[in-house]
Amino acid sequence: MHSPCLKQVEQVCSHGGCCSNPLFSLPEFTYTTTTATATATTATSTSSACRKSFTTTTTTSFFPNTRFTDHESLPSYKESLTTFTQTYPKYSDTARVDRVRGQEYHHLSLSNRVCLDYIGIGLFSHLQLQTHHSSVPSSSDLPSDFPFFNTIYKSVNLKSQLLHGGDGSRFESSVRKRIMEFMNISGDDYSMVFTPNKSSAFKIVSEAYPFQTSRKLLTVYDYKSEAVDAMVTTSERRGAKVMSAEFKWPRMRIHSARLRKMVERKRKKKKARGLFVFPLQSRTTGASYSYQWMLKAHENGWHVLLDACALGPKDMDSFGLSLIRPDFLICSFYKVFGENPSGFGCLFVKKSIISMMEDSCVGIATLIPAENSSFQSDDEFSSGTDIELQQDQPNAQIPESSKRLEIEYRGLDHVDSLGLIQISTRTRCLINWLINALTKLEHPNTETKTPLIEIYGPRIRFDRGPALAFNIYDWKGEKVEPALVQKLSDRNNISLSQGCLHKIWFDDKYAEEKERVFMAKKGKGVHEITVVTAAVNFLASFEDVYRLWAFVARFLDADYVEKERWRYTALNQKTIEV
Repeated sequence: MHSPCLKQVEQVCSHGGCCSNPLFSLPEFTYTTTTATATATTATSTSSACRKSFTTTTTTSFFPNTRFTDHESLPSYKESLTTFTQTYPKYSDTARVDRVRGQEYHHLSLSNRVCLDYIGIGLFSHLQLQTHHSSVPSSSDLPSDFPFFNTIYKSVNLKSQLLHGGDGSRFESSVRKRIMEFMNISGDDYSMVFTPNKSSAFKIVSEAYPFQTSRKLLTVYDYKSEAVDAMVTTSERRGAKVMSAEFKWPRMRIHSARLRKMVERKRKKKKARGLFVFPLQSRTTGASYSYQWMLKAHENGWHVLLDACALGPKDMDSFGLSLIRPDFLICSFYKVFGENPSGFGCLFVKKSIISMMEDSCVGIATLIPAENSSFQSDDEFSSGTDIELQQDQPNAQIPESSKRLEIEYRGLDHVDSLGLIQISTRTRCLINWLINALTKLEHPNTETKTPLIEIYGPRIRFDRGPALAFNIYDWKGEKVEPALVQKLSDRNNISLSQGCLHKIWFDDKYAEEKERVFMAKKGKGVHEITVVTAAVNFLASFEDVYRLWAFVARFLDADYVEKERWRYTALNQKTIEV
């Protein structure tokens, strides 16, 4: 990996988008691992002042001393946009994103759909999809929701595949090379395999990791993850001792003292401890975590798996991964934003540790161009293979001859050309405005001034991620089920997701809140919260977050849910179950 850590910090700050470097961002770490201590201290001080200024500006500039108790009292979109751009003048520097969105993803405007349910990065643009389909004969059986390429699966010995598997076909080699360039990962240091999805990548690691000698698995997730659950199940079956970090209520910060105790060695023996699985950001709450947890884990004999699936589009090349060098790295990509989230996962393994992995037969993915695709080449698929393949799509045979064209990954190209500064500035402004706006909604005619929503995780913060977890409460203080909120948002052309927070730790002073939060839960020790989630991607606009705010504000009407039920019943639509 080739990332100039501190230079990037100074570069971002000089553009008025002052950033915090996760490498030095958390106060619980007092040691440094490089000789640039003085430079790091200066960068941290400047960054801290910048973060504080951003938070103050956000909280004092938008709706100061104002509470909205009626959705019809919200300021208009035009008025809100004017205040937004005046408060965040650097947002105007991201106008190029709007041009890219209008030219390459115009389907978002045509469908009037707000996509706040995407975490990840698309390989291609929607304009490419249209161009691709216009060149495909009408008689083709190529499914419209699986453009460009198909995925087939094969069983391999992972260790052998990593050591001797090669780059695959020309098409697959092209995809692999472009992704490694995009992720800023060197092929000299890491081997890579494609996987069907993120969950498969996690499961593959758990099947090949030597838990017989390095017995522990330590995860750091504030939400329930299908991928992590698959890893835990497999690891426990193979004899691993599973541990997990806890997160402090209400901001869902890592319980540092407890995690440090689990990470640090109790004895001086330099025996391999196990696998430390770490995301730099929560894809549910938007909480950001310090890189130094990975440094500390390495120093204490852990192998580190970095989950990069929730990172921003250019976060991988922004800070010091060249200093961290995780042993495993997992990321995922989808094909086209706002069209279909199908895609694949990527598992990177540091070459220096492949030899210690156990022999295991695992299922990986192979990518092949779709039939009649312009991505084909005449040697794309070799005949006579001795591996039995199981396809996820029919009609994927490659013609005997076809003309090979250079592949353009326009989705990745757009991200690269926009860069860290524009993307992070845009998403930071949008998510923090949204959080501030949501907290201004309050039920009318209540003595206790009951807020409409509760936010879980960080609130207004410069260095928070672009994801948001929240719940809506009615005027009696009862939670509106996230599934219902999601259904209603979908019928308002807004795509949201659901999540489940867990591993929550309550201090004694929050005893009453703990009882309130979990009073509807059955069984002791079930500390989980189902939530509505929204993710602000780099193509999101101010109109998108404004529309979400306006939608949530409709729940200020105590009869809103009942009105919607009758409205859809009257239109002979399926009744919403409450």
